[in-house]
Formats: sequence, C-alpha cells, structure tokens
Amino acid sequence: MLVYDKKYDVIIVGAGHAGCEAALSSARMGAKTLLFTISVESLAQMSCNPAIGGLAKGNIVKDIDALGGEMAKNTDETGIQFRILNMKKGPAVRSSRAQADKELYRQRMLEVIMQEPMLDLKQGLVHEVSAENGKVNGVISDTGMLYRSEKVILTTGTFLKGLIHIGDKHYEAGRMNEFASVELVYSLHRLGFETKRLKTGTPARLDFSTIDFSRLEAQGGDNPPLPFSFETKEIKLPQVPCYITYTNEQTHEIIRANMHRSPLYAGVIQGVGPRYCPSIEDKVKKFPEKTRHQIFLEPEGLRSKEWYANGFSSSLPIDVQIAMYRSVEGLEKVEFVRPAYAIEYDFVQPTALKPTLETKLISGLYFAGQLNGTSGYEEAAAQGLVAGINAVLALDKKDPMILQRNESYIGVMCDDLVNKGVDEPYRMFSSRAEYRLWLREDNAEFRLLGKGYELGLISKTRYERFNTEKAEFEQELERITRINVNPNKETNSILEQFGFQIRSGVTAKELLRRPEMDYEKLKILYGGTENARVAEQVEIAVKYEGYLDKQLEEIDKFDKIEKIRIPEDLDIDNIQGLRKEYKDKLKAIRPETLGQAGRIQGMTPAAVSLLHVYITGKK
Repeated sequence: MLVYDKKYDVIIVGAGHAGCEAALSSARMGAKTLLFTISVESLAQMSCNPAIGGLAKGNIVKDIDALGGEMAKNTDETGIQFRILNMKKGPAVRSSRAQADKELYRQRMLEVIMQEPMLDLKQGLVHEVSAENGKVNGVISDTGMLYRSEKVILTTGTFLKGLIHIGDKHYEAGRMNEFASVELVYSLHRLGFETKRLKTGTPARLDFSTIDFSRLEAQGGDNPPLPFSFETKEIKLPQVPCYITYTNEQTHEIIRANMHRSPLYAGVIQGVGPRYCPSIEDKVKKFPEKTRHQIFLEPEGLRSKEWYANGFSSSLPIDVQIAMYRSVEGLEKVEFVRPAYAIEYDFVQPTALKPTLETKLISGLYFAGQLNGTSGYEEAAAQGLVAGINAVLALDKKDPMILQRNESYIGVMCDDLVNKGVDEPYRMFSSRAEYRLWLREDNAEFRLLGKGYELGLISKTRYERFNTEKAEFEQELERITRINVNPNKETNSILEQFGFQIRSGVTAKELLRRPEMDYEKLKILYGGTENARVAEQVEIAVKYEGYLDKQLEEIDKFDKIEKIRIPEDLDIDNIQGLRKEYKDKLKAIRPETLGQAGRIQGMTPAAVSLLHVYITGKK
C-alpha cells in the first residue's frame, strides 16, 4: 500500500459546513490538519437554500461565533439581506437570518481555509477509514494512498450512497452532477457501523430574467442590517430584497393529477424526509384543506441569474415541475436553470456517538453533520466545530468540551442526538431548548466566549473587549439600581410623553421594568451607556429578571443531576427492579450522567430513580 510521507494529527473527510468548521478549529488549536474534499470548487457549498440562520438556527450561529467558529463572520462578509425574525416577540425567540451570496460565501471560506498555516486541503475521494484494534489510524483514498492520522472526522453530508431522484429518473450523486461516496459506506459497515437512509430535497433554480417581479410582494431586510458576528462592525455588501408569491388551486391540481409519478409516493424513495421542510407534494397531500402555500423567491447572489424558490422543493418529473411552477403568479413564463430534485443518502444513528461526537465503536473516529441524521448548514457547522475541538483536546490528553443543555443550543442538539437518536432529519427549534430564555442570541458571548478563549479560538483582543463590556454591564445595572426617581412635576412631565406617570418613588431600575419604558427613554432622564450591546443586556436583565431568576434556579437543579456520573464499568444487568427494556436502552446508549439517562427516549422517571439509587448504593 502507498503511504503518504506526512502524518497528520487530524484528518477531516468532507468540506461542507461541518468539515470547514472542524478543519479550522483543529488547525487553529495547533493540530496538523488535512481536509479532504471531492471537489475544491464545491467547498462550503450552499447545496440548498442560500441563507444562514433562521428560527433557533440563528442562535446556533451566534454560539459558533462565541466559540471562535467561522460561519458568522463568513455570513457577514457575504450577506446580501439580514433580518431579525420575531423582533416583536420576546428575546428568547428572536433569531437572525441572512441571505448570502452563494458564490462569495464559498470563495471566502476557501480563502480562509487556504490561508490557515496548519491546514492542508486536498481533492480526492476517500474510500476507507483505516483502523486497527478498534483505533483509527488514517484514511485511504481512491488512489490507494494511506493518509495517516491520530484522529479522523467524517463530515460526508448527503454523499454517502447519495441517490438523486427526478420523477422516474434516478442516479448516484452526492449533489447534482457530483460523485457519490459509495465505497466509504462499505468501509463503515466493515468497521461494524449500521447505516440507514434519509431523504431531503431542493427546489428548482429559476432564471431571474423570466420572473415577473411586478406581480410579487417584495420583502426587504432590516435597515441597518445587524451582523451575526459580535466582531463585525458593519455589513458592507449591497442589500437586496426577496419576494413572496403563493401556489394556488391550479398548482395543487397539477400535483394531485401527477402524484403517481412522484418517486416518494410511488414507493421508489425509501428514506425518511424532513417533516418540517416538506416537498410541495407532501404539502398538497397532507394539507388538502390549504388553498395556497407561501413561496419565497430568494436571490442566489448579487451577480447570479439564479433564484431559489424556497418552499417549492419537489421530486416530480421535469414536465410536471415546469407546469406547476408556471401556474404560480409571477412565474407564468419562468425558465429553469436547474430542476428540483430529491436525494437519498446513508446516515448512522447518532446514539452510536459519545457526547464529544467520537464514535463508541472506533476510538479516534468522529462523525459530524448529516452523517448523524441532522439537516441544515448551521447544525452541521456546530457539530463540525464540536468534533474538531474534541479531537484536538483528546490528542492533547485534555478534558473534552461537552456543552450542556443549559449552556447553548449546540449543547441541546448534541445531547438530543446522542441520547435520543433520530427517526427523521433533525432540525433545531427553540422549543427543543428548556432554557431558551437563557440561551438567547444576544448573550452568546456571556455564555461561551470564556470557553472559546481557553481553547485558543478567541483572540486576546476580543476577550478583553468582552470583559470590558461585561464590567460596564454590571456597573450600569448597579447604577440604575441606586438612582431614586421621585414623582415630581418635572419627572412626570417627561414620563407623560411615554404614556404614564408615577405616584410614588421608585428606582430607575424599577422604572425600566415598566412596559412603556425602554433603555433609550431611561437615558433621556438619567443618561447611560452608549454601547448598544451593553444597553440591550441591561434592558433584558431588568425586564425579564423574575423569569431569568426562575430559569437559573432550574439550571441549578439540572446541574446537580447532570453531575451524578454513571460509572463506565457499571453492570446494568445487576440493577434490581429495572425492566429489561430500560436495561437494553442503557446498554445501547451508555449515558455518562444521570441527566443523560433521563433524556433517553422512553426512559421513565421511575427507571431513572432506580438507577440513581443503585449508583448511590454502589458508592
């Protein structure tokens, strides 16, 4: 066998959003890193929607940024429309979203990768994970070359036995016109991993010049646009609108008349699709009472003629696609640049992973992204970051980074995956996070920047800037607590402009708590900080103080349960009174803490109590 003359610390297979974050975190932490991709030209490709963030997903991107990842910065540099979703609602459910210039996003990430001194990039198809005695030692490419490493991270996306469907036509591909990875699946099988099938889809890309925008509803971004990264000062690219249109009864009739030609409903597609991002066939079939479905038309770039039809994915034959798209207002004469299609691919049930995303079966082998049954660029990038960080920490024989559910949305996601597994493509929602009032976008640095700094992924300059802001926040909170507001004529004349008056003395902090007040109004009376981030933190801390205190009490209880560790050598079969089904679940997943055991699908509080009593007795 050919052996490459350079040995790496970490090798990453796949250069999508997970692979790029894994490679950058590994290299920036000082490990000799190799990133493999089937095509350099497709690195960090936005295979589907040319957007980053969205409900709960925006929180993940902020978490990535606070830990030192690249996704937020890359989005800020290439974003062409920014919006804060749910801005009229409470801070717990607000999320950032940005349209990105697809080509600029890819180009910038490639530049960042190429400039990283500890990171090599190679184009090639990896056929095999090389392991010996249960420990990984490298990967073997399609040329027969062994590339040696201590750790391997697989971030294969939809490429594992990828199969594209357009009507009754199907062919192997990881993305349209890109090679699928087939041999690597068989390598995983030989190592003892079982794979299952999932399915996702993408809509047609439309020719800009054939869309009648005069008949569509424009949707602009925020002005000024607010960046993702806490480091970005301003958004520099021109900002552009998106547009809204709707399907109609004619569209639905075309789909119903051709449902038998859908590979999904004809039984050709075996993989399970995403329930929360269904194809248009699914929408028409499952929601027959709906007379229309919203379609967002989104630009793929400032210079691109391709527009993305968000909400209009399909695997119907091309003739049906053309007919149904042209039945929609504004698209009567539309031409396709690329048709819609569905893709099936292999994944591994993520209960096969430790919380570090290292596999339980093979030491030193990590999985991240769609290989773990997830969907979305943001979820993939976060897993890549976690895997890359933990691979290097393991190399350095340091404690792993295991983010808890009370620390970040990333922690919620990883915990869900390794303890519950998936039965459909996993997508992050704010409802999955019990402590979402604490896990807000705006306080990501408060929660995670210290970890990023300790890992060497956050610069000293950024860390010092944050500590200055944190100190200013604490001082400002204390200052407004000490200011006494008297109900005199002068004060009430100002407050009357805001829609209320006071009859008894209060503090400035109590005044800010009133629904009619905000921090900017309070500054008119008593001055305050000019730092917008600090002002936002002060206002949220005051207005939601009671709710936050209650949530922090719940987090404290969570911590106590989470700290009760389950011994690795625990003989689960010896736990008296515990039913066999619970023993089987514990043996299959091997949770590390009592808290993780309680979150296993189907575990009851009574079963967890028995486990707790047994552990305590053993001690």
